Amino acid sequence: MNSENNMDLQQKNASLVTALARGLEMLSCFHAGDRFLGNNQLAERTGLPKSTVSRLTYTLTEMGYLHYSPSLNKYRLGTAVLSLSYSLLGQMDVRRIARPLMQALAEHTQAAVNFGVRDRLSMVYIDTYRNASTYSVQLDVGSQISIATSSMGRAYLAAIPEEERAALMEQIRESDVQNWPQVKEGIDRAVAEYHEKGYCLSLGDWRKEVHAIAVPLVPEDGAEVMVFSCSGASFQLRQQVMEEDIGPRLLNLVGNVRTALSHI
Repeated sequence: MNSENNMDLQQKNASLVTALARGLEMLSCFHAGDRFLGNNQLAERTGLPKSTVSRLTYTLTEMGYLHYSPSLNKYRLGTAVLSLSYSLLGQMDVRRIARPLMQALAEHTQAAVNFGVRDRLSMVYIDTYRNASTYSVQLDVGSQISIATSSMGRAYLAAIPEEERAALMEQIRESDVQNWPQVKEGIDRAVAEYHEKGYCLSLGDWRKEVHAIAVPLVPEDGAEVMVFSCSGASFQLRQQVMEEDIGPRLLNLVGNVRTALSHI
């Protein structure tokens, strides 16, 4: 979040605690592949002055949310973040219910079966199953993928109300103006596909070597939309196989999870 976005947030919500918002945004700068980040990198990612970043990293370190490495002069996420994450995962009934179903589908397809939720313009893996024979990008819990080009992200966009989707698509457009026409075409195609078949495909749109199919789970209680996907190498997951075999199985998985959740 840059300083301009911070000002926009303050104008929209006078109750916003800026320091808290900046601290949380600082933690969000750490992606799955980032083991250590320095103050300069954090300043670049947030758009905040280096002096502000230094105060925030010091405070977060004192609170246990960051750990400082003197030899590297950089920070990594601290154990306090891990504790919060595990508390959240432990409260997710859907993850416990879906786990054996995801594992069974992964064994059948010899591909990765994933469960994710939205984080701004990304989808974050909450759980994933694959075996040694799976030919795909090796993503783990906490990994982030594009909401605009992945099957998981497109399924999320297709399932949310039209007004929310329009607002989110405007953010996507602003983040990648140059590629927006192609990105929009893929999203529009996925929305139509979802309404017709119940799932969304991404055939090399996120990464050329990856094919994936996804089905959203829309909770009855109005909670955040969650998404299940199956992904693998393009030579492994042909479009016909996904449409005729994996798609129906993934729809059945989501249906079973939805039914189980309704009885809790």
